[in-house]
Amino acid sequence: MSEKQNNFPPLPKFVRVKPCFYQNFDEEIPVQYRTLVKKIYRLWMLYCITLVVNLVACLAWWIGGGGGVNFGFSVLWLVLFSPCSYVCWFRPVYKAFRADSSFNFMAFFWIFGIQFILTVTQAIGFPGWGACGWIAASFFFNTNVGSAVVMLFPAIMFTLCAILMALTLFRVHKHYRGGGGSLHKAQEEWNSGAWKVAQSSGTQFSSVSGSTLPEYPTVPSYPSNNQWQ
Repeated sequence: MSEKQNNFPPLPKFVRVKPCFYQNFDEEIPVQYRTLVKKIYRLWMLYCITLVVNLVACLAWWIGGGGGVNFGFSVLWLVLFSPCSYVCWFRPVYKAFRADSSFNFMAFFWIFGIQFILTVTQAIGFPGWGACGWIAASFFFNTNVGSAVVMLFPAIMFTLCAILMALTLFRVHKHYRGGGGSLHKAQEEWNSGAWKVAQSSGTQFSSVSGSTLPEYPTVPSYPSNNQWQ
């Protein structure tokens, strides 16, 4: 079998930085969970797009008479949260469904829960935090209507992301509890180091079937005629 080459993020060939992860839903994720994992991946993409829209809205906020600190924070959130959200909560849930890893499920629940709270805070939109949420957009209508209208877009998108994150937490937790996952099992994986070398279900099946099938001789050996008498 050829060695798997990292394919994410998909970077142009002229870029000297190479992809850091291998990601293949059809190959690594079991069929019954593939749709859910793809939806979580699209949720990550939606959150990144929301951060881009938020940056544009914070620029309009600044141009309309708001503080420049919000634009600076919006740049920081985009640069920081886009890669960190992929590494810190999407990769754990991807590996959790790939190998039924309780440790990765627990890591996802903790980090994604914090992400959910942060997204709710961004949707609320406290001034000075670099997020164009409902409070910031509503109060800015008295200052600049055009900028306030632009600021409503990320407020709506942050709200949508928060709702989808809550639904995702519920669905993943329902699967985790229904599959017999527990904190004790996650601790066992941590202590044994199994979470580091967890293989996909397909890889485990291939390794077992390839090493345990009995070998038979190609041509059977029969006794001669005089031995039958």
